[in-house]
Amino acid sequence: MASKINTSFTLIPNQKYRRSNRRSSCYSNTLDSGSQPLSTFGNFKALPLEIFQIILRYLSVKDISMLSMVSKTVSQHIINYISTSSGSKRLLLQDFHNLELPRRRQDSALLEHYRSLGLLFKRSTMLLPTKERLKYIHKILTEVSCFKFNGCVAPMQCLGLTCYGMFLQTLTAGWDELECHRVFNFLCELTSLSRKVQTVVCGKPGSARKLELRIRLFCRNVLLDHWTHRSDFAFWLTRILKPWPIVNQARLLYIIFGPISPQDGQVIWQKMIEGPTDESSLKGLADAIKLLYDTGTKEWTADDVISLVDELSVVPREWLLENNARLLILSGNNICFTFMASKAVNGRAIELARLIVFLALVCEKELYCMNWAVKMMQKVCKVFNTPVERNNFLQSVANTFAYVIMEMLQSIMSGDHDEDDRSFLNLFHLVHAQASFYKEVLVLTMNTS
Repeated sequence: MASKINTSFTLIPNQKYRRSNRRSSCYSNTLDSGSQPLSTFGNFKALPLEIFQIILRYLSVKDISMLSMVSKTVSQHIINYISTSSGSKRLLLQDFHNLELPRRRQDSALLEHYRSLGLLFKRSTMLLPTKERLKYIHKILTEVSCFKFNGCVAPMQCLGLTCYGMFLQTLTAGWDELECHRVFNFLCELTSLSRKVQTVVCGKPGSARKLELRIRLFCRNVLLDHWTHRSDFAFWLTRILKPWPIVNQARLLYIIFGPISPQDGQVIWQKMIEGPTDESSLKGLADAIKLLYDTGTKEWTADDVISLVDELSVVPREWLLENNARLLILSGNNICFTFMASKAVNGRAIELARLIVFLALVCEKELYCMNWAVKMMQKVCKVFNTPVERNNFLQSVANTFAYVIMEMLQSIMSGDHDEDDRSFLNLFHLVHAQASFYKEVLVLTMNTS
């Protein structure tokens, strides 16, 4: 039986358009002209554009970003409003050095404003291809000097790059990796970041201190610190490091996460060479290494990360072994074991024995569990192929304890020690470390028996 087909409804075409098919022409005229069709302007179509822009002044940034999703035409008019002098003056707050408000309250308010502004730009430009979005956003933000790489004369006291980073993080959150690659390349081209990085990683450490500081602030405040998900942080850190050889990667990692002077923020290159350092000086480096090791991405293998740690320990020259041991402890069990196992496999048992001694010393100083150091040594012993190699390694550990103690004692007796008796204190800690270490070895042996 034939039936009638109801044709009173509107047929929706089946064709779907990919993102790559979007044309920038839908916005090409809106950025420079205010004359647009008002068929999708809703109830606002009866208002002159001047009145519409006056209404926008009474809306919060969050409300404007919600309004931008009403229709394409409304979004176009909001973009035009942002491009006006009154719109940009209202939206692009620049109180980055304002000391009138309490600092914490001011920082929080500014960061929240630029988070909302990032959402506004994200929504109002979402129909544009990535390249056109970035060009338009750059055209607007270029008015803010503190957003530029060298734009602020007092970068350590400025919140500009931090606000820029918050804006960028909100804008790009949820974008796929290809688009984020384009963002990074755009920023590199805009700031000549690659050329600047080449200057500091290929030159003598500390020869361009101001440039080192600018690179650190830009990478940390703009590209890295605002990401809450480790995978996002790892993505951007990988973009920064991977274009360079492993030697330069280590130097760049130290510039970005290494210890700095609290007075001027400049990198302290001699910190790891001149004497034992504290946990706070190494935590940033250790967290970055852990992040790269744990990401599970194809761009970083375990060998890559271990090679990076090895190169880092000679930046700018060979570190004190105590500082190297402290970095390994802070980097976590997996990295510490893999690093030590690589030395065992490559026949560097003497270096490994010295490292065990200083791992024990750090455990004693920081009141870490000495049992951890003993079990780490026990685990590394299993890497050696034969009992002879294993026994020789254990003998080297015992001999190294004695050798390092005598080395410290000889230095003290020759008068080569600090006025505050740090050398005496270091010797005291090492003797206690040896006793605690051997006690744990005996306990482990007796329990095993």
